[in-house]
Amino acid sequence: MPPGPVTRIMVMGPPGSGKSTLARQLGERLDLPVWHADALFHGPGWVARPREAFIADLAAIAAQPRWVIDGNYSHARYGPAIDERLARADRIILLDLPRRVTMPRILRRVARYRGQVRPDSAPGCPERLDLAFLIYGWRWRRAVRPGIVQVLEPAGERVIRYKRAPELDRVLTDLGDANARGLRLRSG
Repeated sequence: MPPGPVTRIMVMGPPGSGKSTLARQLGERLDLPVWHADALFHGPGWVARPREAFIADLAAIAAQPRWVIDGNYSHARYGPAIDERLARADRIILLDLPRRVTMPRILRRVARYRGQVRPDSAPGCPERLDLAFLIYGWRWRRAVRPGIVQVLEPAGERVIRYKRAPELDRVLTDLGDANARGLRLRSG
């Protein structure tokens, strides 16, 4: 990987792992524009935008020289968007937090923002308690994580994985020397 500043960062992980918060903090600290994939995916009322429009928007953002993008979105269904982000990302952060951490965070987020649009959501998408989303969050580790680990495997040392919620300063340090320290994604 060529040396130089990290200007394109992906943040991935389960719901409630802190992707959006970390992306926002990184954007502020590194003076990078922040994009939330959830906000690009949904239209008002939590209606999914057309697949092609979502992929085109995400690919156009990934083609820019500077960004932080948080969100996962399935490689199988949104392959071109994931491929473009993966190919261009200087670093990929995987917040690989356990369910005992993420599920309470989801519930606290719903309680805090209920009826309001969160900063990382699309306009017209107020926070709500959604059983299907809670089930998705509960099953994420078994149903979604294996695919993400597989997609990230070729990215090798560009991937920084955290099993516990990291402090921003730790992430900034790791972004600066991840390649030198040889951090690699492990499936454990």
